[in-house]
Amino acid sequence: MRLNTLKPAAGARKSGVRVGRGIGSGLGKTAGRGHKGQYARSGKGKVKAGFEGGQMPLQRRLPKVGFRSKMARDVSEVLLYKLDTVKADVIDFDALKTAGLVETRAVRAKIVKKGEIKRALKIKGVAVTAGAKAAIEAAGGSVE
Repeated sequence: MRLNTLKPAAGARKSGVRVGRGIGSGLGKTAGRGHKGQYARSGKGKVKAGFEGGQMPLQRRLPKVGFRSKMARDVSEVLLYKLDTVKADVIDFDALKTAGLVETRAVRAKIVKKGEIKRALKIKGVAVTAGAKAAIEAAGGSVE
């Protein structure tokens, strides 16, 4: 086998339709574009996504719903049962970051109650939900 002899399988590549090549081709004269109008012009057939010909577009007719907090990007949630993977006894934001439990862009962290914790930990300088605080204190740990 040689690279210069490689060919696709028979029938694998279909030849493109040649438009505007005479009346006998079936796509002569207007080349399948119809008569006049925006889509008959060369290069003018493109319209912006969502454009509805001057009518108020759907995305502007529908009401705005909800709210997205910009602060949510800076806060990372840490699940309670994952704290067992952290080697340190005193857990602060830096310890969570080195353990890979918070995202790199996060500025703050919050510990959320999910699962259980098996050892006594001291949480320092990290936000904790009420349920997570109760679980940490029940395991013999403390929250500052």
